[in-house]
Amino acid sequence: MIDINPNKVFALAGIFQAAGLVQEVACKNTVDQQAFNTSIHSIFKINADSVEDIYGDISGLKYGLEMIARLFDKKNKQTDMEITRYVISIMVLERKLIKNTTMLEQISAGIQKAEAQSEHFHSHTHENVIANLADLYLSTISTLTPRIMVSGAHGYLEIPDNANKVRTLLLAGIRSAVLWRQKGGGRLQLIFGRNKILKTTENILSSLPVLH
Repeated sequence: MIDINPNKVFALAGIFQAAGLVQEVACKNTVDQQAFNTSIHSIFKINADSVEDIYGDISGLKYGLEMIARLFDKKNKQTDMEITRYVISIMVLERKLIKNTTMLEQISAGIQKAEAQSEHFHSHTHENVIANLADLYLSTISTLTPRIMVSGAHGYLEIPDNANKVRTLLLAGIRSAVLWRQKGGGRLQLIFGRNKILKTTENILSSLPVLH
């Protein structure tokens, strides 16, 4: 029996949200700001007491939850293979990272440095903080294989701020992948538990406050 609980879905939504935002930045030169803020917030919560603490506000995961609802619905004939590829790649790299204690310590130290920087700028999403986190991703996770190859449009990835956002979002995706594994998530659940994931996701979305 496959157990799919809300916390597991929140973690999965965090992965899908990061992947979706990567695609948005790379292909549209834009980003959903609330979703971006939530994803970046999660990076700084290395030792959190709850899922709510990691993401700050569950409503900030609406972007990722809606993406799961759309992609997991069998009635939706459209599939986004690029998003799926990013999600799978993030999960593969997380499993490799978790076995590399030296790299984990390097990432933890780098995040603490970025936290101090964010306090100076009074923002986790200040461009200097994002650049710092992007460099951290580049010097650690980006060295693992297979590397995540991001597809862009109109040269958007050549814009330094966009490249930094993409790398930082991939770091946020890894953070949510860690949580997914900690909550008991795995590949088989993505294959055989899709209906349960979809139902739980829809229940969560229906309970979120409606913004006017």
